[in-house]
Amino acid sequence: MGDYKAPRDLLKDKVILVTGAGDGIGRVAAKTFAAHGATVILLGRTTPKLEVVYDEIEKAGGPQPAIFPMDLSDARSETFEQFAEAVEQEFGRLDGLLHNAGLLGQRTPIANYHFGTWEQVMQVNVNAAFGLTKTLLPLLEKSQAGSIVFTGSGVGLKGRAYWGAYSVSKFATEGLMQVLADELDGVSEVRANSINPGATRTNMRAAAYPAENPNTVTTPKDIMPTYLYLMGDDSRGVSGRQFNAQG
Repeated sequence: MGDYKAPRDLLKDKVILVTGAGDGIGRVAAKTFAAHGATVILLGRTTPKLEVVYDEIEKAGGPQPAIFPMDLSDARSETFEQFAEAVEQEFGRLDGLLHNAGLLGQRTPIANYHFGTWEQVMQVNVNAAFGLTKTLLPLLEKSQAGSIVFTGSGVGLKGRAYWGAYSVSKFATEGLMQVLADELDGVSEVRANSINPGATRTNMRAAAYPAENPNTVTTPKDIMPTYLYLMGDDSRGVSGRQFNAQG
C-alpha cells in the first residue's frame, strides 16, 4: 500500500497508541497520525524525546497528544494493567495500537550470543507486545474498528545468519499477529496486521549497517502510506496479513 493516498481527516477523532514514539519510525508515525486527525498516545522510555514529539505535534496544530513514559525492558503484567487503566480513564477506548518499539540486540553468531541480551530483546520485541495487546484488547473492542499493527522484518520471514534474537523475535511477532488475527476473525471488529518497514533511515538501521550511507536509505516519512492505510477505516476487514511498506 505504498501508493495509498490518505485523506487529511482519515484518523479524525481516533485515539492511537504508538510505542517507541520518541525516535525513528515511531516519531514520524505519531506525527503523521496526528496530522491526519488522531489523538496520539506517545509511549517510550525517554521522556525528553517524547516531549519533543509532543511539542512538534502541538506546533503543527494536531490534537493534543498524551505522554506515557514506560521502559518496556522491565515492564511486567502489573505495568501493562496499570497503563490500560490509565488509558481507559483518560480516553475510554483505543482505536489503534502501533507496536513500533524494538531492540536490535547483537549482530553475532548464535554460538556467541549473550544470554542476557537475548532475554532483553525478546522482552521488548515480543513479551511487551503481548502484554500491551492482551491488556489493551478490551479498549480496542470499544472502538468501532480497532486496528493493531505489529512491526515485522524481512529477517522475521526468512532467517539470516548473525541476526540472532532480533530475527527470532520478528518470527515470533508474525506468529503473534497471525494467532491473534485468527482468534478475532468473525467474533470481533478488531483487526491485526504486520508491517515490514524495509530498509529505513533510523538509528537501528545505522547500528545494523554502520558502513551504509544513510542518504541511500528510504526515510520513515516515505513509508507512512502503509501505516495510514492500516490505521484508517479503509482497511476495515483486512486482518492477518503481512505488508511490505516499500512494496
